[in-house]
Amino acid sequence: MTFTEAGAGISVSYLVLYRFVQIYYEKRMVPINRTREYHRNERIDLMTEYTICESLGSIDSPYMTALENPRSYGAIIGDLLTSHGMCTQECTMCEIGGGYGSLMGGLLVAHVSSVNHICMIDLSRYLLERQKKVLAQWSHLMTFVHADAMELIPAISNVDMIILNEIIGDLDTWRNVDVTNIPDEILRFVNRYGLEVPPHGTFNFNMGAVVLIEDICRRGIPVFVAEHSSDPVIPPDMAFLGRDLDTDGFPREIRLQGHSEYTIRFSHLIKIAEFWGRNVTGGPLIDLVGVKKSTKMRFIFISRACATDEQEIIYEFLDHIREYRWLAIM
Repeated sequence: MTFTEAGAGISVSYLVLYRFVQIYYEKRMVPINRTREYHRNERIDLMTEYTICESLGSIDSPYMTALENPRSYGAIIGDLLTSHGMCTQECTMCEIGGGYGSLMGGLLVAHVSSVNHICMIDLSRYLLERQKKVLAQWSHLMTFVHADAMELIPAISNVDMIILNEIIGDLDTWRNVDVTNIPDEILRFVNRYGLEVPPHGTFNFNMGAVVLIEDICRRGIPVFVAEHSSDPVIPPDMAFLGRDLDTDGFPREIRLQGHSEYTIRFSHLIKIAEFWGRNVTGGPLIDLVGVKKSTKMRFIFISRACATDEQEIIYEFLDHIREYRWLAIM
């Protein structure tokens, strides 16, 4: 397979149906949050967003002070994928929405001997150019594809695994859905997979995320997912991080420069994966990256201590990462 030619085999029926459903419900005044045009057209500055990947992108990052055993985020993810048999000898992997290339760069520094080929897919030409520069030393292993993942995924084959890191919150989210008048397309997922909806009122639904995960699971491709969650898991030995945090909620808006993202209902993704007979493991990103579980951390978060640069960095880091979950679907 050549990734540069992959788009030629896209399933027309899949795309037509997906686009038709979007247009149909927009006409019924179901608002949909989209970031497609923002990512396609803007010169994206990830420094205006807080991402765990960039915060832990380098061993020299000041955020490393929060980790028990400092390692780059990419190396940590590489270790996880290797331990779960997802990154094995001669592995071919695909990262969608790779940002500045920090995750893949860290992964390759630690695990390049296991990699045969990597495809980086991104909707942003600007970010693809950044990735090419960051990953230049491994150019012989790389293919860069400018495409919308929702359109290209049905055409990808011969891939051992996919990485979706801090990206599915950008996919289409249907907003303010009335539980007494849920659109048929959402009901298809709710009824087929037994997805939870709130007992009353309105809710937001991660349509893009569930469509993408369903398609990946149907095709049997292993995938790693990490994102802000609307149903976060707080480690018992860091229960203080649950302060003022809804751990059984539905997607909420995160307003950013020029666009909005939404948190992800991870229980929905898990139920879809299990329906398709996939093995699923996961947990709080706090545990995966190895955040220090010390009285110092507790004091800084509980007291909101930001009297020094270090305290401010730790508080900011804890306040963000407590909402993150990860999944490995195999």
